[in-house]
Amino acid sequence: MPRGKVAGRKANGLDTLWRASLDDYVNDLAWSSDGRTVAAADVAEPISILEADTGEVLKRLSGHGFGTTSLSWNTRGVLASAGQDGKVRLWDVNSGEGKELDGGSQWVEKVAFSPDGKHLVSSAAKKIRMWKRSGELLWESEDHQSTVSDVEWKPGSARDLATSAYGGVSLWKPGSPKPARKFEWQGSTLKISWSPNGKYIATGDQDSTVHYWIVSHGMDLQMFGYATKVRELAWDAHSRYLATGGAEAVTVWDCGGKGPEGSRPLSLEAHTEFVSTLSYQRRGNLLLSGGGDGLAVLWEPGRTESPLAVTTLGSAISTLTFSPDDKRAAVGSDDGSVWMMGIS
Repeated sequence: MPRGKVAGRKANGLDTLWRASLDDYVNDLAWSSDGRTVAAADVAEPISILEADTGEVLKRLSGHGFGTTSLSWNTRGVLASAGQDGKVRLWDVNSGEGKELDGGSQWVEKVAFSPDGKHLVSSAAKKIRMWKRSGELLWESEDHQSTVSDVEWKPGSARDLATSAYGGVSLWKPGSPKPARKFEWQGSTLKISWSPNGKYIATGDQDSTVHYWIVSHGMDLQMFGYATKVRELAWDAHSRYLATGGAEAVTVWDCGGKGPEGSRPLSLEAHTEFVSTLSYQRRGNLLLSGGGDGLAVLWEPGRTESPLAVTTLGSAISTLTFSPDDKRAAVGSDDGSVWMMGIS
């Protein structure tokens, strides 16, 4: 197992704590706010609620016909899901009962609870909808230029959210059917990642580029030279480092100081196939990457370009996410496996 080591500091590692087997490809994973359970969605419809300490399946929810696409858990233990049946569902995980909401199209791409847990936004086709956590529909946007590809709340704010579609990024104030601002760009934007301090928005794009928008005045920078379209983005907790996929190497841009313009990014090399998913710790400095090669790789960008730890999981990794306390990471793969990794 390759490890990077700096004198006087303990090398970090990845410890396999357990593995659970689901029915099919793992689309999404979501931690409960208390870190005790993980919700896992696979393309075979069900949603599994797993005990974080053991991997035991505590509950199987019926999920969505044709597959569940997205999960989001609020601070009060309500789990929201979206699916290819055109529905949004709010789940009482203890009873297994779900409240069904009309997503507004045949396919609902994403659901995301606001940081305070009081409101839920869903995206389907060219619109987004906002709901109370009770399921009451509050608001619907006007049509975007194309299908909404992603939606994300501003960190720490329940009054600002961003959406992406062809033509760039739209910023919304919930309750208004029209966007408050637009960051225009003539191309297809696939993924949004808002920096934790709320000052920057990064987007991954269809044309193998990354955009970096400064929210206060809308200026953008473009980073190019990626091997493929970019769907993998992750900010560190201090809003300094932006990690991106789009290649076999993880590319990390230093956005501190004057920003990434004209700078040489870090190139973190360990994967032998394209990077498929990235996640930074919520408060720490560690970055975890997963690839089509089945490798989970732990990094600390800015300290060393060598991997701190590499674990082979045997199947392409589809998604991963750190626990609320940053001490573990849940990892999903395309063969239906969910792994729990300890960060040592």
